[in-house]
Amino acid sequence: MDDLESEPRVPGEEQGENESSDDDESINRKRIKKQNLPLAPPLFKETPCETGFHKTTRNCLQHIREDLLHNRWQDAADYMASYSQTLEDTTANMPQLYAEIIWRIGTEILHHHPDSKLEDYNSFYERVKHSGVKNYLKVCLEHSFHLLVNGQFEDAKRQLSIAESWRYGKLSAGQSQRIRLIQAYSGFLDYFIWCDKKATASSTDEYDAAVNQEMHSYFRQSSVNLKEIMKLPGVWDPFVLSYIDMLEFYNDHEGAVKVLNDYAYDKSFPPNPNAHVYLYRYMKKQNHPLKKLLKVLKSEKEGDLQKALGVVLDLLDYSSWRSNLDVWNHLMNIIKRLRMKKQWLKIFAEEMGYRKDWWLAIHFSTFQARKDSAENRELLEVKSFVVGAFCPRYTSMYCGVGKAGRKGVTSEVQKAKRNPKQLRNIRRLRRESGQQSQD
Repeated sequence: MDDLESEPRVPGEEQGENESSDDDESINRKRIKKQNLPLAPPLFKETPCETGFHKTTRNCLQHIREDLLHNRWQDAADYMASYSQTLEDTTANMPQLYAEIIWRIGTEILHHHPDSKLEDYNSFYERVKHSGVKNYLKVCLEHSFHLLVNGQFEDAKRQLSIAESWRYGKLSAGQSQRIRLIQAYSGFLDYFIWCDKKATASSTDEYDAAVNQEMHSYFRQSSVNLKEIMKLPGVWDPFVLSYIDMLEFYNDHEGAVKVLNDYAYDKSFPPNPNAHVYLYRYMKKQNHPLKKLLKVLKSEKEGDLQKALGVVLDLLDYSSWRSNLDVWNHLMNIIKRLRMKKQWLKIFAEEMGYRKDWWLAIHFSTFQARKDSAENRELLEVKSFVVGAFCPRYTSMYCGVGKAGRKGVTSEVQKAKRNPKQLRNIRRLRRESGQQSQD
């Protein structure tokens, strides 16, 4: 590793001595031309007291980054094999950082290398897990994900079981939430195994007490872990759905509705429209009354309207949405509902925030009024309602200009109707302008 020049180079970088053809030489010159793509600043900079080993590892990391940028996965893998020697450096003052670099970059190389195998992943993850204890749980979780997507359920479950039993002094105490997440995925894998057992049981006509007992055992294991993660605020859709599936199988419909209700309406959880959809679908499946179903999908809370107002205003900040009739219609409907509240203007002002100095000038200028009047009369009317609701003084200016512009166009057409030649010219100009706009 001390001699980086003898390490793998870019293919075609060395030119043959016996090439005599001018065409061959021009081809080779094209091959060895390096792309000058920008690189991020180096992670490690040269220091006055660095040793030769540290300088070599720093240069090696730079070569790895260049190979990753140009998708030279084999060269990057060869350099990484050398760079991993940093884990054996007893003088390093940042061993955890070195370990994380090897983990992150090594995983990226394995994902893209055309010849990587499952055994390579397993070997790499086992080495990385024991190179930095702070990342142990995260590496175990990532390892189990990789096994899971490759259908290795039992091996993935074993990795999570190892992670659940991991203890390392004060570090283990400070990672309680990560341990809960690992337990949740452990319960998720138990659910997959439960599904396999259920499929086996349903494929045979005879009742198998042993299979059913085994199914129930996996159900209990999965339920314990899934219920724990659902106590924490978050978006846990896959965990919730798997738990509901098992409750439905065992005919615990009341329990399933309670879980979905808590998931949808618990104020400590982040807003999640999916939660209401899951509750609605399950209640519809169980033939709940229509009145209850509609109640699940209704959202008339002041806080929800304020969030919807914020979303619509965010859209209108972009030029591509400023003339969108659907967005303005949504804004008009939200304002109609908000006006039923006593302090709706205060709510509107809160969402308007930093926009108050320029929002009206952009959307309700005289130029915009003429444009809206000419292109979309319905949009002009909707925007007139919006601006009239909270700033009446802009209404006369915006609507007046819009109507004047419309009257001007109409009067011109009326005059032209008295002169057929002039009317034909106007129609021709309109067709030409329409073609130019399409072009």
